[in-house]
Amino acid sequence: MAKPYYKRVLLKLSGEALAGDQGYGIDPVIITTIANEIKDVVECGVELALVIGGGNIFRGLAASSKGMDRASADYMGMLATMINALAMQDSLENIGVDTRVQSAIAMQEVAEPYIRRRAIRHLEKGRVVIFGAGTGNPYFTTDTAASLRAMEIGAEVILKGTKVDGVYSADPKKDPTAVKYPTLTYLEVLKKGLQVMDATATSLCMDNSLPIIVFDVTTDGNVKKVVCGEEIGTIVKGK
Repeated sequence: MAKPYYKRVLLKLSGEALAGDQGYGIDPVIITTIANEIKDVVECGVELALVIGGGNIFRGLAASSKGMDRASADYMGMLATMINALAMQDSLENIGVDTRVQSAIAMQEVAEPYIRRRAIRHLEKGRVVIFGAGTGNPYFTTDTAASLRAMEIGAEVILKGTKVDGVYSADPKKDPTAVKYPTLTYLEVLKKGLQVMDATATSLCMDNSLPIIVFDVTTDGNVKKVVCGEEIGTIVKGK
């Protein structure tokens, strides 16, 4: 078994990754595949936390652009992330992985409140911690929530799981001349406006020297490869 390169990581999944080809909702095959990948990583002794977006169910920014109040739309988006968090918890526990969901919005019947020290204790005990409801504040994305939580729990890296195998100069599906970047600096991401994470999340990582690895989460075994230090995807870090 390959030796893990990182001890504690935060995996950020987009909501769209859970939807698969159906484009909406949760694809049971995809979520089970990701759960099995996470199990492999945890069995290597890696402490793993998870932040999942809600774009497969509801996207606050899209709703606000059509006239809905932005704060209300964002709160609805946070609830969508909780649906994904509970679905992922169910998938993980079905295959024997101890899991805790912590919500930034109080909903004690279904999840623990977010408490930093408790989250760290769960990780130390080998449990997967899923952070739901973003930061608990409107106007902040789940990318920003991932950066914030990663810093709070002392993660060594953010793994950004997407449907693409890294960061490209343009959308590779639309532009055949798009070039893949193996490494980028935070400033290059911000200056070029690359779709790694939003500017707030990228700036937060830059200020705290937290590397981001963007990789294809839909390919079997990729999560473990990244955690074991294989050079796949694109790494964003300081100079």
